[in-house]
Amino acid sequence: MMKDKLIPFLRFFIPFSLLLFGIQFVLVDYIFETDLYYNTISIYGFHVIATFLIYVFLIYVHNTFRDKTGFAFMGCSLFKMLAAVLFLLPMMLSDTQNPFQDMIAFFVPYFLFLIFETIYAVRLINIK
Repeated sequence: MMKDKLIPFLRFFIPFSLLLFGIQFVLVDYIFETDLYYNTISIYGFHVIATFLIYVFLIYVHNTFRDKTGFAFMGCSLFKMLAAVLFLLPMMLSDTQNPFQDMIAFFVPYFLFLIFETIYAVRLINIK
């Protein structure tokens, strides 16, 4: 039953992630030529792993406690925010020259992945 929900998610998630990664990689490394604290691969590694794990957990919760899926999504979103702060903490504590660029490079994809998660979480919740 998990495959029925995971395969359609991955069909859109993998191209979505690769497209966003490619756009940010080209923008950061070739167009703006910005030297960021975290490279694009580590930023997208965080986002891809977090989003995938959250969706797998939501599928598990949906299969076992169908009426608690929305609460599980809200809890996972809270933990993802905490993980984002912990991920960015070394950069915030260091003497980076321009932390605003680093924050933008992290939080623009953060919110795009959050929108993607929300769309699939709502689809999961609305399955009858």
